Amino acid sequence: MSTYTNLPAPSPEQGLNRYLQEIRKFPLLEPEEEYMLAKRWVDHQDPEAAHKLVTSHLRLAAKIAMGYRGYGLPQAEVISEANVGLMQAVKRFDPEKGFRLATYAMWWIRASIQEYILRSWSLVKLGTTSAQKKLFFNLRKAKAKVGALEEGDLRPENVKQIAHDLSVSEEEVIDMNRRLSGSDASLNATVGSDGDSSTQWQDWLEDEDSDQAEAYAEKDELDARRELLAQAMSVLNDREKDVLTRRRLSEEPVTLEELSESYGVSRERIRQIEVRAFEKLQAKMRELAKGKGMAVPA
Repeated sequence: MSTYTNLPAPSPEQGLNRYLQEIRKFPLLEPEEEYMLAKRWVDHQDPEAAHKLVTSHLRLAAKIAMGYRGYGLPQAEVISEANVGLMQAVKRFDPEKGFRLATYAMWWIRASIQEYILRSWSLVKLGTTSAQKKLFFNLRKAKAKVGALEEGDLRPENVKQIAHDLSVSEEEVIDMNRRLSGSDASLNATVGSDGDSSTQWQDWLEDEDSDQAEAYAEKDELDARRELLAQAMSVLNDREKDVLTRRRLSEEPVTLEELSESYGVSRERIRQIEVRAFEKLQAKMRELAKGKGMAVPA
């Protein structure tokens, strides 16, 4: 989206602290204003509306990026990746769904950051199983759970418990802990390198709206629902699965006209297939969720 080329961007030359001060100048949006801007973007592809939506949420992207300070990567680059996720969220945001952009954008921001970290870390490049990724992003939470917050090697009983909780080997826990501990920065270190020592890492990590435990719980629930969706898709036949995927699960949904031409049936028939497939999918997801003791999806 070319409208974002004039966004402020963090850089070593500029100084991170100066960037954080600069993005504070953009006003936050009231719900009504956010809705109207989002509608202007969805309906008319208005670049000014998209620009305002992005700039008003740069502080959110920066705050989330600060939570990934312990991975040994340039903070300016992590924030830049967070901004990429934010832009993708604005591009796909539907104001008619009834929730705020910040709620929707936080997942795109985190996904963008995590993909950047995974691309950058040679450790994870050597092994990218789902269990190893889970260990990479959840070791800190697991250490806190067993009270192992001190620096250095973990106690054998803590290693054993974390390995069990995250379904990885004890050797993987030890190796990951040593690598992450070696790249940690002090919470009292100043943000940026432009000489302003008034802002420290801990000032930006505070989140009055939600705690880390809640954020991880929400992510685990999202992952579980994605798994439910994948399992529930088996209830659909090939045509239903294709129609539903291309109409509701694709980044760029196709039109009824395109699908009707593809299948040689009327648009109304495609619409009926889509509605029926969605109803079957919902019913199967409710069944699976109930069996797993999860909250039943709406």
